[in-house]
Amino acid sequence: MNNKLLYSLSASSILLLAACKMPRIPAAELANVPAQYNRVQTTDSSSIADLGWNEFFTDPALQRLIRDGIQYNYDLQLALKRVEASQTQLRQAKLLQLPVVNAAITAQSSHPSKNSLNGISLNTFLGQTHIEDYNAAFNLSWEADIWGKLRLKKEAALSAYLQTYEAQRAVQTQIVAAIAQGYYNLLMLDEQLSVAHSNLLLNDTTLTFTKLQWDAGMVSSLAVQQAESQKQSVAILIPQLESAIAVQEHALSILTGKMPDSVYRETKLSEMHVNEQYATGVPAGLVSRRPDVRAQEMALRRANAQVGVAQREMYPSLTITAVGGLNSFKSSNWFEIPASLFGNVVGGLTSPVFQRGALKANLALAKNQREQAVLSFRQTVLQAVGDVSDALVQHDKLREQALIATAQVMTLKTAIRNAQLLYQSGMANYLEVMTVQGNALQAELNLALVRRQQLSTVVDLYRALGGGWK
Repeated sequence: MNNKLLYSLSASSILLLAACKMPRIPAAELANVPAQYNRVQTTDSSSIADLGWNEFFTDPALQRLIRDGIQYNYDLQLALKRVEASQTQLRQAKLLQLPVVNAAITAQSSHPSKNSLNGISLNTFLGQTHIEDYNAAFNLSWEADIWGKLRLKKEAALSAYLQTYEAQRAVQTQIVAAIAQGYYNLLMLDEQLSVAHSNLLLNDTTLTFTKLQWDAGMVSSLAVQQAESQKQSVAILIPQLESAIAVQEHALSILTGKMPDSVYRETKLSEMHVNEQYATGVPAGLVSRRPDVRAQEMALRRANAQVGVAQREMYPSLTITAVGGLNSFKSSNWFEIPASLFGNVVGGLTSPVFQRGALKANLALAKNQREQAVLSFRQTVLQAVGDVSDALVQHDKLREQALIATAQVMTLKTAIRNAQLLYQSGMANYLEVMTVQGNALQAELNLALVRRQQLSTVVDLYRALGGGWK
């Protein structure tokens, strides 16, 4: 009979454990990650995201800014504090499977009523009006993890820790990208300021020549006024660009955790090189490389473990308690061994009865939260693939724009020289000269903008692939 009962309990336990076991689906398969990026065909799994930020960004001034940002940026420091807090919670979860041991030393003196049964008995048998009790004991309590509930709590805490750890990495990738974007924008503004100064000198030359022609009676005062207005239009760009440069320097200083100040740089925008192609790997690599995707995966694992915990809360729990120590009714022989030794061990099986409805509700809530985590994970992966795809398209099209913008600048520079010669020989009027100069200014400003956009797109691609946290 005992063997049958033991067999039935064992079979029931196996069935319950099988029913509670949570399926593990590979993250890439769960998110339905495509085999290739849009318009990109490759089987090479290597990616520029495998490069550390100090390998990918080679400009010394930019490296210095990024290094300061990683060390002093307040958003990143807050993220690190959250990692530390989560690590403490993980250590607490690891201790759940250990028994709880408490030590207690008590001394008690009881004076019952002389008319009470205890008082009469005490006086009759011991000839005393009070009784003393001295106790020194260790109390041990341990819950046997027969269903794996404590293990799952530990797994949930580990996933929560890894989630904050990956979130901290995600913050770092954003900071690295933001610093690089700001630095490249600063180089663009420097280039545009240089263009404005050059064009101001060119317009000043045109104005001087126009005044000489007016003195000779070859043009009207309207020509002088138009040339002067053209020069003023260029001159107003200089304080605007200087203001934008100062604001960008301040933004970069704040990103690096410093008070607003100037930013050192010696590289020019035209010296920055952009490759025609960059290694992207395959979309499945995003799941392991990109920190925000990893953080969502950890959130999903945590939700999955919490479903398991909620399921196991509905099953009986086996708790073992033990008490042992020294006990005596006299202080004089309290520590006499073995006479004062005592011990007690109790094993109890507790099953929820009236709380079952609440536990079912908790399970339903945990399952709903897991479904939300699945959707959030899929959405994050979808956004990640979209970020990479957008950056690849922009990189390709900006290369074409850069070629056209460069050719346009060369064409207009040639046109300026021709227009000046024709103007000086009287074969072109002042309006044609000023139109060419205005077009050349806009073309050079636009070329600087396109070059900055090229660099920004490379940064976007690096971050979208998961680079920046190494």
